[in-house]
Amino acid sequence: MRIMAIDYGDAHTGVALSDPTGLLAGTTTTVHSRDAETVLSELVRLAQENQVSELVMGFPRNMDGSEGPRAQLYRDFAARLKEASGLPVVLWDERRTTVDAHRILFQAGQNAKKRKKNVDAVAAALILEGYLDFKRLNGKVM
Repeated sequence: MRIMAIDYGDAHTGVALSDPTGLLAGTTTTVHSRDAETVLSELVRLAQENQVSELVMGFPRNMDGSEGPRAQLYRDFAARLKEASGLPVVLWDERRTTVDAHRILFQAGQNAKKRKKNVDAVAAALILEGYLDFKRLNGKVM
């Protein structure tokens, strides 16, 4: 039961895949495109290629928990992704994932240029780890 997490963005979309058991975050990659159709088709390809059974997509919320200004854009993209992939898409609170990803990469010694290339994939991994932890804590592991 592999799960794929998505950190959807304007120019870069981070992707993280769980291990086949759906228990651990594993492989990460980044889709570099500003075209939503290109991103959509690449995400569907990755999901099929990796035999993904569930998608979790970062969802923009403000620090007070209210929906961010881009929330509807993300809802619309998630609906298109669900239709194109035939897989359930869970919207997951992504507050602080990008900030935490930058901190992790900085602490690992990556300069700003390298961080910019990797931050979306690390953010996707953080989304995935949070979602997997939630499932474990709530007894939803299959």
